[in-house]
Amino acid sequence: MVETATLFIVPTPIGNLDDMSSRAIETLKSVSWIAAEDTRHTQRLLQHFSINTRSLSLHEHNESKRTAMLCQRLKEGESIALVSDAGTPLISDPGFVLVRRCREEGINIVALPGPCAFVTALSASGLATDKFMFEGFLPPKTGARKQVLAPLKDREFTTVYYEAPRRIFDTVSDVCDTLGQDRRIVIGKELTKAFETYVDGTAADVLTWLAADPVRQKGEFVLMISGVKGEEKPVPAEAMDLLIMLQAALPLKKAAAIVAEHYSLKKNTLYQAGLEHKDSN
Repeated sequence: MVETATLFIVPTPIGNLDDMSSRAIETLKSVSWIAAEDTRHTQRLLQHFSINTRSLSLHEHNESKRTAMLCQRLKEGESIALVSDAGTPLISDPGFVLVRRCREEGINIVALPGPCAFVTALSASGLATDKFMFEGFLPPKTGARKQVLAPLKDREFTTVYYEAPRRIFDTVSDVCDTLGQDRRIVIGKELTKAFETYVDGTAADVLTWLAADPVRQKGEFVLMISGVKGEEKPVPAEAMDLLIMLQAALPLKKAAAIVAEHYSLKKNTLYQAGLEHKDSN
């Protein structure tokens, strides 16, 4: 019986071909097949590095159909490399169905480290990275996009999205409308390429920058939205009413603790709000 071969997950450059690792090149040369998101796009990369391995397509429209065939080839001893058009496969790119199936069937999987646009952008953004959320692409229509953005009003950590050039202006405009013009954001475009650019400022500042020159709206974008600080979150009216009522009978510190627990708010925020209310009366 032939032993199961290996599915290699191979990141490819997001712009600068010098970011292709020697391990990635050797892996692509050694496997029997390369499953590529777009074989024509990948062929240019393979030619550049003199890689002659056969390739076949695996994209969102044929992944389910291709998966059964690829798993069978892996079971027959043919190792396969999975690549996307750029960056790390499965990160807002095809591959999940194949990898999940390989896991279920006990096929060996090896993932190589390498380029990833949102990690690259986030590391250079100057925004908090101790906790963040990557959410892929936003919906293409304004209504749905604003619904996705709405929870960020109170989110205390950085959120990262990919965005297409044809939508970047409208998306930043929706950030202004939904999260406020003063919310700090950073956009990174054309990462690792000759015209790599980062723009850091309020949502209004970045929107103005995009509007100033249509050329600035070209390229692939990573949009990073800062979280709000705990003390910046407004105290809900009902929580403030309860705090004022308790203040009349309890020390402010105790009242703030009770309200904080009841409404899942920060004690320091409520304590400060209580002081401000006391001073205003």
